[in-house]
Amino acid sequence: MNQKVYVSRRLPDAVMNALGKVCEFDVNPEDRQATREELINGVKNYFAVISMLNDSINADILSHAGHELKLISNYGVGFNNIDVKCANQKGIYVTNTPDVLNDATADIAWALLFSAARSVIVGDKIVRTDTFSWAPTYMLGYDVTGKTLGIIGAGRIGSNFGRKAINGFNMNVIYYNRHNSPVLDELGARLVTLDELLKESDYISLHVPLTPETKHLIGANEFAKMKRTAILINTSRGPVIDEKALADALKNHVIAAAGLDVYEREPEVEEGLKTLSNVVLTPHVGTATFDTRTNMGLMIVRNIQAVIEGHEPPNMVRVK
Repeated sequence: MNQKVYVSRRLPDAVMNALGKVCEFDVNPEDRQATREELINGVKNYFAVISMLNDSINADILSHAGHELKLISNYGVGFNNIDVKCANQKGIYVTNTPDVLNDATADIAWALLFSAARSVIVGDKIVRTDTFSWAPTYMLGYDVTGKTLGIIGAGRIGSNFGRKAINGFNMNVIYYNRHNSPVLDELGARLVTLDELLKESDYISLHVPLTPETKHLIGANEFAKMKRTAILINTSRGPVIDEKALADALKNHVIAAAGLDVYEREPEVEEGLKTLSNVVLTPHVGTATFDTRTNMGLMIVRNIQAVIEGHEPPNMVRVK
């Protein structure tokens, strides 16, 4: 039985070494996103495929799947890049990497929030390129401690972010979610409607998966309901925000600022955003710490080993 694995992009050395102890593998030799043809080769000729979040493994790709393909293991917690239903119908497991990246992703949201609230990037550029002089009204930003934070999506990462807000910065946390978050409720946070959250929040942070229901969840109508001093953070998925509407809202000071780690048409970014000083832009690095990226990979290795040994993988994704 073929138990060889295709890796669509090289992972940290510790992960590759661990994988080599479990199975044979081939890895894309180029440091770039896998092509359609390379992904077809992966699903057609291998026992398992380790995919990246920007690898689109849709029904078309899966139509080429060989009978030996048993697992697609996605390097990330999101899995909207994979047609999970189609894979499951073909008897192919799909797994992701939950939990090990909660802190890192919540932390990058905090980095964006502080950078946007206190104009850190603008200040850095001023110091590097010009002289500055302290003045009572110079470089004024927005307080964080004690302010109202609205969390849209209170799953693992959203709840982690909210816990840090309450414990670390004494923030008043409200959240919008399909169901209550025990973590946030225990800390005194409040479940509200989306309209209430948009109107009451000083800061809004997005932590929802990308689904047909969440695409463009935040657009022109939602910006119009926010405070003019509101700051929006997105570390979830880019298409949750209508980027053109966001650029307009920032340019016209409908809201004060934004911080983004994800984009609607990655790796492209709405041109209108690039020229604005009231938005902080990072290149989808929410999980990019040495420990987190290694732990994500080691979780994938454990899933592959389980399937090789004839078991269901521990981090299996199912959709209806």
